[in-house]
Amino acid sequence: MNLILDGMLGKLARWLRMMGHDTKYSTTLLDAELLAIAKQEKRVLLTRDLALYKQATAKGLEAFCVEGTTEAHRLAEISARFDVALAIDLEQSRCPKCNTKLATAAKKEIADKVEQNTLKFYNEFWRCLNCSVVYWQGAHWTKIRATIEEAKQKTGQKKEI
Repeated sequence: MNLILDGMLGKLARWLRMMGHDTKYSTTLLDAELLAIAKQEKRVLLTRDLALYKQATAKGLEAFCVEGTTEAHRLAEISARFDVALAIDLEQSRCPKCNTKLATAAKKEIADKVEQNTLKFYNEFWRCLNCSVVYWQGAHWTKIRATIEEAKQKTGQKKEI
């Protein structure tokens, strides 16, 4: 799904990118610019701004007013509204920072970009071909999985085994 998010949804943009959705996000875009990009690129506008949501729908754009107060609530809302699976497939993931599709990376390719202990304890790595950030499923994945599972519970989706 191709999305554009307003400046109030930065964390959500990162989550949607990790889930593989082409997600434009900027804190500097004006409402008129968001609407123009949504129309030109046929993107769904996600916003917390009710006035912006009303402008978008009045112009015939697909938009959704996000109301959740936590990322799990927001992900659950989007999943329910757009029938989006709540899962992170690292083969489809995009860079949470710049939205570029991630590529798998061999240890030797990223050895100079991560700590030696990281290389010692982890075997799978992904890197952004645009901004060169390296990703792996480190300790933070416990929290990521918990957020996804909480969102699934809110929507009634099955728990991952």
